Amino acid sequence: SSGINAEYGDGATDINDLGKVRAGLASLNTNMGISAGSRAHLQDDAVASRTVIRNILMWGFHVFVKVVGGVSDVKDTQCGFKLFTRKAAAAVFKNMNVERWAFDVEIFVIANILGIKACEVAVNWQEIDGSKLVPIYSWLEMAKDLAMIRARYLIGAWSVNVKEE
Repeated sequence: SSGINAEYGDGATDINDLGKVRAGLASLNTNMGISAGSRAHLQDDAVASRTVIRNILMWGFHVFVKVVGGVSDVKDTQCGFKLFTRKAAAAVFKNMNVERWAFDVEIFVIANILGIKACEVAVNWQEIDGSKLVPIYSWLEMAKDLAMIRARYLIGAWSVNVKEE
């Protein structure tokens, strides 16, 4: 099955894992799917090598994504290694509003609204020097963006066009 790959950011994900992400998409057995590369399997290692504040921010963000964002089928929304079927990409990206860090979460919010299946596939990932994330400030910005995503969809300021074009 062909798909559209979205690998962005700093190249921290091993491109050789594209086959695993492609297999994840094929396993969904649908023409409307998203396969998300994930670092969730690395969480224990990450916890061991991160500061206490980074761990608290990481766990808090995961809870916030689940509770406020309503995204429960993907733990690691922020890994920049995703593969979309063409139909899923067209349906999701035409509805996008967020252009900042939290746009990954909006991808899955829209996917949930549209009933698009998603899976999570473990990928090899390494931290790259030069991250633009500033721990507490970035977390606060992401939390604000998540709350705005949720609020704007709830009050109808943003809506999802469900018609196929």
